[in-house]
Amino acid sequence: MILEDVINPLANLINEDPLGKLTNGWLSQLNVWTILIRIALCFIFASALGIERANKRHTAGLRTFILVLTASATAGILDLYFTTNFNEIFPAISTAVIIAIAIISTNTLLYSSKNQIKGLTTAVALWACSFIGLAIGAGFYTIGIIGFIIYYLSLNVLPKFEFYLKNRSNHFEIHLELKNKNDLVQFTAVLRQLGLSIDDIEVNPAYINTGLSVYTISLSIYSKELKKYKTHKEIIDALKTLDYINSIEEIN
Repeated sequence: MILEDVINPLANLINEDPLGKLTNGWLSQLNVWTILIRIALCFIFASALGIERANKRHTAGLRTFILVLTASATAGILDLYFTTNFNEIFPAISTAVIIAIAIISTNTLLYSSKNQIKGLTTAVALWACSFIGLAIGAGFYTIGIIGFIIYYLSLNVLPKFEFYLKNRSNHFEIHLELKNKNDLVQFTAVLRQLGLSIDDIEVNPAYINTGLSVYTISLSIYSKELKKYKTHKEIIDALKTLDYINSIEEIN
């Protein structure tokens, strides 16, 4: 009775998929052709996401996304098969795939000498895409398609809006390289004159033997004029004109 309580609601839920209904339930069935359709759909979605990441020169690109999505779809298909034919209750294969992809995703993270975390979006995208593969593999086409659209828009459209908001935030961080450490006092005085306050300053040890004094500085804008008219880029461009600065850029 317990097995029926698990299997029957799952089968009914899969049969309620709108795309499955459009084909009179055929797409919700598990046969050679529907399996190929699910794998092919994941391949197409993975290609679109992988190309987007590869074009931006991220660590995980086309091949990685294809492998993640198709592997997840295969796991979803196998768990669905075992559930309906061998009374499996716990989706062991899908769980193992999600955990494995989560571990792999964390290994794509990189830490630069400027205290920046690289590849966080790609790592999360890999992990999140595994759920698209599982959904499509289990026969939830509509959920998988909606998830793909949301992920794709998040990677392509939202970064521009996010950059717009960040560039006008009252708080930001900079990577600063001074030619001489004695110039730090003068630099902080210039910041105050511009209407900026220092929230935190940290010496970067990676540059100790280079002859440069390198810092990571957290800044807040308290000047009403700067808040209203100036973006982070304009502020940094103005600071670049100082002779004693070797390099300065915002940390995103």
